[in-house]
Amino acid sequence: MKNFRVITFTCALLSLSIKRSEAACGFESCPELDKDKINVHLIAHSHDDVGWLKTVDQYYYGTENQIHRGRVERIFDTVIHELLKNSKRRFVQVEILFFFKWYNDQSEDLKLAVKKLVDNGQLEFAGGGWTMNDEATTHYQSIIDQYNVGLKFLRDTFGSCGRPNIGWQLDSFGHSREMASIFAQMGYSGEFFTRIDFMDKITRNDELSLEMIWQSSESLSNSDIFAAVSQGHYSEPLGFCFDVLCYDDPIIDGNRFDNNVQFKVNTFLNYSTWLSQWVRSNHVMVSMGEDFRFQNAEINFSNMDKLIKYVNARQSKGSRVNLLYSTPACYLKAIHQLEQTWPNKTQDFFPYASNIHDAWTGYYTSRPTQKRFIRDGNHFLQVVKQLSTFANLTGPQHTNDLDILRQTIGLMQHHDAITGTERQAVASDYDRLLTDAIVGAETNARDALRILTNLTTGEFTSCLKLNISVCAFTQESANNLVVTLFNSLAHTSTQYVRVPVKNESYVIADEMGREVTFELVPVPSDVLAIQHRSNITQHELVFKASVQKIANFYVRVLSSPKSSSAKKRILGYQGPSDDNELVIQNSLIKLVFDNSTGKLKTVAMNGVTENIEQTFAIYKGYWGDNQGTVNRSSGSYIFRPDGDIKELSDKIDLTVYNGDRVQEVHQHVNEWISQVIRLYDGVNRVEFEWLVGPIPANDNSSKEIVTRFKSDISSNGVFYTDSNGREMLQRKRNEREDFDPDLTEKVSANYYPVTTRISLKDEKKHMTLLNDRAQGGSSLQDGMLELMIHRRLLSDDWCGVAEALNETQFGKGLVARGKVYLILNNITEKATGTESLNQKELHLPFWKFFSKSNSVATVLPNKLPDFTDLPQSINLLTLEPYSSDEILLRLEHVMNHNESNVLSFNVRTLFDTLAGQEIRETTLDGNLPLDEMKRLKFHHDVDGTDPSKVEYFTSSHKPLTANASMANSDFNVTFYPMQIRTFIIKR
Repeated sequence: MKNFRVITFTCALLSLSIKRSEAACGFESCPELDKDKINVHLIAHSHDDVGWLKTVDQYYYGTENQIHRGRVERIFDTVIHELLKNSKRRFVQVEILFFFKWYNDQSEDLKLAVKKLVDNGQLEFAGGGWTMNDEATTHYQSIIDQYNVGLKFLRDTFGSCGRPNIGWQLDSFGHSREMASIFAQMGYSGEFFTRIDFMDKITRNDELSLEMIWQSSESLSNSDIFAAVSQGHYSEPLGFCFDVLCYDDPIIDGNRFDNNVQFKVNTFLNYSTWLSQWVRSNHVMVSMGEDFRFQNAEINFSNMDKLIKYVNARQSKGSRVNLLYSTPACYLKAIHQLEQTWPNKTQDFFPYASNIHDAWTGYYTSRPTQKRFIRDGNHFLQVVKQLSTFANLTGPQHTNDLDILRQTIGLMQHHDAITGTERQAVASDYDRLLTDAIVGAETNARDALRILTNLTTGEFTSCLKLNISVCAFTQESANNLVVTLFNSLAHTSTQYVRVPVKNESYVIADEMGREVTFELVPVPSDVLAIQHRSNITQHELVFKASVQKIANFYVRVLSSPKSSSAKKRILGYQGPSDDNELVIQNSLIKLVFDNSTGKLKTVAMNGVTENIEQTFAIYKGYWGDNQGTVNRSSGSYIFRPDGDIKELSDKIDLTVYNGDRVQEVHQHVNEWISQVIRLYDGVNRVEFEWLVGPIPANDNSSKEIVTRFKSDISSNGVFYTDSNGREMLQRKRNEREDFDPDLTEKVSANYYPVTTRISLKDEKKHMTLLNDRAQGGSSLQDGMLELMIHRRLLSDDWCGVAEALNETQFGKGLVARGKVYLILNNITEKATGTESLNQKELHLPFWKFFSKSNSVATVLPNKLPDFTDLPQSINLLTLEPYSSDEILLRLEHVMNHNESNVLSFNVRTLFDTLAGQEIRETTLDGNLPLDEMKRLKFHHDVDGTDPSKVEYFTSSHKPLTANASMANSDFNVTFYPMQIRTFIIKR
């Protein structure tokens, strides 16, 4: 078993002879420095992708080595062994998923030895998330969740010494401001990363601004965090890769003919001196690691030992370089002690471009169906966590099933998973893992709902193909069907529900037995034509539901049509009229279509009327031969169109369905693009449900499909995109915050990640698009918003995946379906606040469960918590089991400082209905008491503060700590705009 016997034996000796001392980890364990010299901090690390060219397990166990020689299990085996040999050696571990997998397989003796290494700071965790997440396409809810999973494991396993002090995002393809804000809210003192625009890095080199203070929020106080960009990549210096994956010469000393110590030392000293000119202090970080390094840690550490020994020996001859084993946290502590100020950063680091032709903006959209599946998985995770809390499911199997879903959603945030930049075989494995995790956690949902309702034998089945109007549970019959709706939001929500059914006569009743008005809507013909879709159900029941937390609706098939008093309507077909215009409208919105083109022409809503034309268009690229002869091709990462965009201008066929509650315009654009434009009565947004694929490839050209919304709004090159679903950032076409961009690729260089919304405005009007998954987007012309919705590429972009993004299904190109929502508003109103509330509802709509029953099911109200005291702009972000007798509650103010003021309210009722006995407040992730948070504060160049004074950030408010015996007033809380507060409630 490899080195297990040797390691176990070594650890056993250590455990017998050495008692675990008081922890001196983190900042307290940092090595001594020489203030008169250039301190070069060697950072031993290995970046280990949790899936990319190989699957997670293939990378861990080292199989499929013909693809890549990654074997993470071996890294841990050898690193731990080598750290135990020398107490000065250090190693930085990031991906908790892999470490968790390894650690749980070890003997108790080895675990004890590992804990000692953590306690004395030799093994330090950075980042601490389950994975090193992407920052462009991830939603902040999933980011926070995946950090909670990783950090809770570290806390439960290693105590306070396992907790990181810094963020470590070396390989993410650009960096978001919200990610920096999350790090600050978790109490981290800084973050380190590598990939920023090549022109930005050149500029920062020249201006000595690779290290900066990032103002990570416009609304949150104390949101500043130190950020550092590596001068080059995150790999070892040229000539100093000492690993089985490398070909550099080792350091050869002693009385040998090929002794190369002088050459190696001279080379490293020159490199260190060169590197020091790009920073403002006498401290330099040097990465000694790269992807899947340290598979033979003995080679690495023995050579670094020699390097440190011989470089420092030159100090006797006047060298000013002091080389030492260190960690990113120790580097951060060192520069915090300096009388130094730093430049400011307020925006983000998107888009990332590695050269003039390579803007990494294609991955914002790559694998659109997987991006949506991940969003659905997160949705179900929130549902299961809340249901498990309500029903108090704390048994081993329930806990295990929930943990697997948590961990899998965490895995999917990896920067080669949700990005769509993995190989197809890996993407398929991700889908398998996520499907299995959802299916496993369905047991939790079913068991909880059986406790929370009187439907004690209900199936409570989920249907994962509702986006193409398919549900196996209803395809044969919807008779005696119970539809259970779960609302993940804090407040009562009113939404329209769609259930796939046969074309029969129905009656729907709520829990009180009252009939519910509904309409029977035909499924679009283009959806029915999808090759792999079963066409047994060709209609959908559409009804309006208002749900506080859980509500049941009973559907019954009538043996014969009911009288005209039946509260239903089968939507009738209406073709285009003889007039030049087609109009559909409800009490809130009016849409006008041009009959000659079939396109949307005008939108009127919220007292605003605007000419808005919505179209589909194609960016094309050459088919590459994967031999490098075609060098202008988009790929998994890169968006690099060839030539101008082609708008689809052929006449669009229209079919109109006009009901009392819902109006639909079905557009057939061509043989592989169609759309439904939909209005719901009482809903103040326009829904566009697009269907794209199979994208044809018979002309040997790659194609990237966008939808465009053109208006007369005078936006002057300015538009806005969200940052991971939270705050909005201003973008200006052809410009960047800190440098003049190279615009060789004018289209892709102006693309930004759109996780939940994109908007533009002028002095009078404000137009916003909300989407249902991460996509790339831009405003390439004034008044126009563009979202990329699908891509099929026939060539690789030469950025590492070595495979074309040519997704197929059943022998044809992949079919994708999704939604975009349009909101048009008057600029004088606080439109963005309305959009925030809309986005929450669209991100987490009702989850539907299906059961068979002969009677109406009811919910047991005494089982559910009471959220009625929460203000409307306070959202329930997280409610989940935290331990066998604790739950985690996370609330957020969803408005920014321009939309809302400070809110104060009382959580005593919520605390009591959650059966709380004690409550304590923590940092954002839930694993550090907020009153223990103390993070390093750095000084801006121009803020006028005294840099000689060492300062720290602590909580900006008094953390909530209370118990059931205390007065109601002790449960008062205050929320500032955009603030998130996390509490642990002991039951």
